[in-house]
Formats: sequence, structure tokens, C-alpha cells
Amino acid sequence: MTEEVKEDLGAMRKPYFTPETLFLEDELVKDPIQQFKIWFDEAKAHSGIREANACCLATCGANGYPSARIVLLKGFSNEGFTFFTNYNSRKARELADNNKAAMTFYWEPLVKQIRIEGRVEKIPEQDSEEYFLSRPLVSKIGAWASPQSQPVPDRAYLDTRVKEFETKFGDQVPKPEHWGGYVLRAERVEFWRGQSSRVHDRIRFRKPEKDEKVDGVLVHPGLHDWVYERLGP
Repeated sequence: MTEEVKEDLGAMRKPYFTPETLFLEDELVKDPIQQFKIWFDEAKAHSGIREANACCLATCGANGYPSARIVLLKGFSNEGFTFFTNYNSRKARELADNNKAAMTFYWEPLVKQIRIEGRVEKIPEQDSEEYFLSRPLVSKIGAWASPQSQPVPDRAYLDTRVKEFETKFGDQVPKPEHWGGYVLRAERVEFWRGQSSRVHDRIRFRKPEKDEKVDGVLVHPGLHDWVYERLGP
């Protein structure tokens, strides 16, 4: 008989901030990439956040089943948000079917979250080559040794492959054809700050709809062809 696993987590509740730490439009930079940098730099400088660039990347393939995993952001600019992976992985296969994706950062000590939605495309091969060359040797070997998202017999199988590729390449490891980068080009960026009342602050940037009226009441003009709006929590 299978032992039932059941646990009520309703009492797990932590206070966040006082009303004095509301996230108001007055402190908002009117460009989401610039606002992202402000929050990211704050997270990067926080001693309680080990990897500020860790984020949850969600993709969805042709079968309609979403999947999500933690990846490391490796760069961002006005052009988008860059990450690297195996092109044979599940995420890559799903992006080939459906190039829409979402990326979420949550920095628990700051009680801040950023959600980014947009379309993903591969970066130029030269850019992938340049980043691969900067990686530690063990990471380069791992890119060859791991048949990502494929079943393997056991851990020993992976360790054997690592040794095989160490012997084959030494310290001159080329980039595999099946490995490289993507850029997520943001179409929506939402900034969330938690409040103890659970009346959280949510401000979303997005690209305006064609002929949309930006009234300055619900929808406000931002910089660089963005608009922003406050959302109910």
C-alpha cells in the first residue's frame, strides 16, 4: 500500500515590508531594461543572494505541455536577455516548435520578482563561440559529455563520457555544434514587490497595441516605445 503524503501549508506565512516600502510610479524608471538593471544590481550586491542571474525559464512545445527550469542569465541589453544551452535539450526542442517563452527572477531577501515574456531566437554563432571559449574547462567538457534531456544508464556512464572527452580534447575544447545561445526579446516585463498585506505592487511594461490610446490614467507612456500600467495583485 502506498503511504499517503499530505501536508497543509496554509500557516506558512512571512511578513514582507511596511507600507513605507511601497513600489510607486514616482521611483519607476520609465524603461523596463533600465529598471531591470537597477533591481538586478541590487540583487547582485546583496550578500544573501548567491546567484542573482538565476531565473526560471518557461517554454511550451507543440503538445501544449509547459516546462520550466532554472537557467543562468548570461547577459542583457536593450536587445534582450541571453542564455546558453544544449540545442538538443527539451527547452531547445520546444523553442523550435514555439519561440514564445517566459523568464522569471525571484530574489527572496528583497521580496522582488521580475517576469519577462517575449520571443526567443538563436544568437549569432560567433557570439556563442566567444562565450564558449570563456567557460571553465570542466564546463566545456560537460557540454560534450552530457546528452542533455536524454535517458542515461547511470552516473558512471556520464563520468566515463567526461573522461573520454578529456582524453580526446585535452585543454583545447571546441564548441559543439549542438550548443549555443538564445536571446529572449522582451515584449512584456513586470516588476513585483511583495507587501505583508498581500496587496502587492505590480507594474507591467509592454509594447502598445496598434492604435491603442495611451490615456495617462490606466496606461502611461514610457520610454523607447514602451507603455506601462499598474496591475491588481
